[in-house]
Amino acid sequence: MSEGGRRWVLHVDLDQFIAAVEVLRHPELKGMPVIVGGRGDPTERAVVSTASYEARAFGVGSGMPLRLAARKVPDAVILPVDAEAYTAASHEVMAILRAQPGVVVQVLGWDEAFLGVDTDDPEAFARRTQRAVLDGTRLHCSVGIGDTLVRAKVATGFGKPQGVFRLTADNWLEVMGARATIELWGVGPKVSKRLLGLGIHTVTELAHSDEAPLVAEFGPKMGLWYRQLGRGDGSNVVDDTPWVARGHGRETTFQENIVDPVDIRRAALELFEQVLADVTAEGRPVVGVGLKVRYAPFFTKTFTRKVAETFDREIALGKTMELVAGIEPDRPIRLLGVRLEMALPDDARDGHTPTRSGW
Repeated sequence: MSEGGRRWVLHVDLDQFIAAVEVLRHPELKGMPVIVGGRGDPTERAVVSTASYEARAFGVGSGMPLRLAARKVPDAVILPVDAEAYTAASHEVMAILRAQPGVVVQVLGWDEAFLGVDTDDPEAFARRTQRAVLDGTRLHCSVGIGDTLVRAKVATGFGKPQGVFRLTADNWLEVMGARATIELWGVGPKVSKRLLGLGIHTVTELAHSDEAPLVAEFGPKMGLWYRQLGRGDGSNVVDDTPWVARGHGRETTFQENIVDPVDIRRAALELFEQVLADVTAEGRPVVGVGLKVRYAPFFTKTFTRKVAETFDREIALGKTMELVAGIEPDRPIRLLGVRLEMALPDDARDGHTPTRSGW
């Protein structure tokens, strides 16, 4: 590396990315509560993709029903999702990150990436990176600095917005120890609830927990991994192997609930054909199918099934329809999703991180 010094991991996270891109496109919206979701119509069923900090001050967050968000902020500007614009902006940012001297860049998504760099002054490097992104795209970002991937990722939350924060083995428990386990990267509501069942409430308790109960609850691999997560330990290797999608999925929210099995099968078939087209373009065989069902009012279940490697449409469709046949009869459905998993090339790195669901 060009700077010398010890190895650091930086986590770069763009602040309110989607909303910020929209404000750049519509400067008159600066300082206003902006909500992006669905087709921009709060009378339709859709969820918030992101909200500006001004809207978040009213309690609006990603994943919230758009209708509820509109009620919380009656004077908000609600815009439709424009994935092409966000993808283009993301590419610009990632190109700037890769142009920084002596870095290895691992892209995590539209708005975040890990940087591996050898330097004696990671804060100065982080500030230069922030300035480069701002000068090149007019987008602000926050940077977490860590001696592992986990610590760098968690550190970013303390730097937002537009800030820099360092978490290492030296201050990890001082900063995180008293916090609930759900604040860890990779611990969601279900896992934190199971940890509570073991009497583990805080990060410190998880870090110092006995192996046996964790292994009994989560298995030998994940049980030990969660304890390691509580300590912030783990790899500091940033992997720039090109990201390859593990699968493709499509979903649709119905403006009116559907119940009729004929309507359900028709909707599933339409989604399947769309996803199959995405998979066919990849040129890789299908190795699994998935179905996501959101029953009214808002209860979601997912079903998966492995498939022997195949390029055969009928086999993949048949396995998908077997999952569809398992949908509870006469129960109104508000959302349906279909996913096809693909075989990964031997030299590929898939894009899953501890916080991604695959949908």
